[in-house]
Amino acid sequence: MAAAMAWLRRGAWGPARRCGRSYSAGGVSPGVPLSCPLPGVPKAVFAAAEGRERFETRVTALENGLRVASQRKFGQFCTVGLLINSGSRHEAKYLSGISHFLEKLAFSSTAQFGSKDEILLTLEKHGGICDCQASRDTIMYAVSADAKGLDTVVNLLADVALQPRLSDEEIEMTRMAIRFELEDLNMRPDPEPLLTEMIHAAAYRENTVGLNRFCPVENTNKIDRQVLHSYLRNYYTPDRMVLAGVGIEHEQLVECAKKYLLGVEPVWGSAQAKDVDRSVAQYTGGIVKVEKDMSDVSLGPTPIPELTHIMIGLESCSFLEEDFIPFAVLNMMMGGGGSFSAGGPGKGMFTRLYLNVLNRHHWMYNATSYHHSYEDTGLLCIHASADPKQVREMVEIITREFILMAGAVGEVELERAKTQLKSMLMMNLESRPVIFEDVGRQVLATNTRKLPHELCALISQVKSADIQRVVTKMLHKKPAVAALGDLTDLPTYEHIQAALSSKDGRLPRMYRLFR
Repeated sequence: MAAAMAWLRRGAWGPARRCGRSYSAGGVSPGVPLSCPLPGVPKAVFAAAEGRERFETRVTALENGLRVASQRKFGQFCTVGLLINSGSRHEAKYLSGISHFLEKLAFSSTAQFGSKDEILLTLEKHGGICDCQASRDTIMYAVSADAKGLDTVVNLLADVALQPRLSDEEIEMTRMAIRFELEDLNMRPDPEPLLTEMIHAAAYRENTVGLNRFCPVENTNKIDRQVLHSYLRNYYTPDRMVLAGVGIEHEQLVECAKKYLLGVEPVWGSAQAKDVDRSVAQYTGGIVKVEKDMSDVSLGPTPIPELTHIMIGLESCSFLEEDFIPFAVLNMMMGGGGSFSAGGPGKGMFTRLYLNVLNRHHWMYNATSYHHSYEDTGLLCIHASADPKQVREMVEIITREFILMAGAVGEVELERAKTQLKSMLMMNLESRPVIFEDVGRQVLATNTRKLPHELCALISQVKSADIQRVVTKMLHKKPAVAALGDLTDLPTYEHIQAALSSKDGRLPRMYRLFR
């Protein structure tokens, strides 16, 4: 101990002097004070706050019409992908389910890669993963990998999108995967995906976004390579594509795009697209009902009780319109969730569907607001679940909430919804894949991108009068209704429509001689 104390007294690193004098032990650079740079060491570059131009999304259009969009983001990894203006809404002239097939066939064998395993091994060398998602209006092929492997990633994406082999074996495996997914969809305790399909089918009957996103069972054997090539020839064209990247240099991405996506002939040929569906969504309103025994969807030690699920929707607006922001705030203000949700103010427990519905009517198992928006239309809907014997009362509670939307909006309530929407926007955009999808979708639709701070500014400008205005306009439309389960006590569509046209949202009274 005495030796250690003596070592500390004389200084562990030799003599040290204060106030501008040397603190060096006389090793590498004797006599150099800490206030001076060391000789021979490169000058340090410190991070500094810079203008927003460093964070703007850059967009370049190539000669063939393909757009290249990039966003800078610090980090070793990047997310790059192809977004294509193609989806189930474009299948009116084709067999329904082609987009579903293409989603399942993605990243299978191509002209350069003999199998899916070969593609995954190639990505593995760069620490990469891949994914494909098909929605009603977009198909997205995406890869996240080390930024140093950008050339390999863009080459792979181009090959996957434009040179798929679509072998008989792969198509047969896809048929099996789709059949299994459809069976699983009908057996799941959570009916939300099924109800979303039904509400779209009711709102846009047999047109555009109302067409089925999932492949019907009867079409699985009808879709083959010839059918797929016929569709791809019309919709997988450069002018309908965006190559988007996050975490890479724009010039580098443009060079890769020119190298692998410019002047490349697809496997289905380069014939001119002829049958491109440019239909605008036609909102029709209506009802889709599916009578189904829900008593055994979730068996086990804690089974979910038998429930009837109702979704009521009204047409809102497209994401290109100015009213999109007030509708987004309204959706956040309605909020909702399941009756067993836990959390505090930040979890949406002060939204209207909690305060007015779930907290007051404990027999309701769910009340959630959703807002679906597309380039030419939108749909605001509320999903509710309850015991089949209380379906009529549940429907009336939801119709009353729709009517109350047009009433007074408290300042505290509005500010909370706006703050929550801004915080969710900013938190989601911390994720690189989310930024990638945001960049790709906005550029695909508008050729440009609104940055987060611009969207936050628009959200801050929303007033209670804006909410009342968009709701009043929305309530003049016919409702869309989807119902699943035991529908014995479900009110008629005409009664639901009458409730949404009334002042208080109440259903017309029914009088029965015999009960």
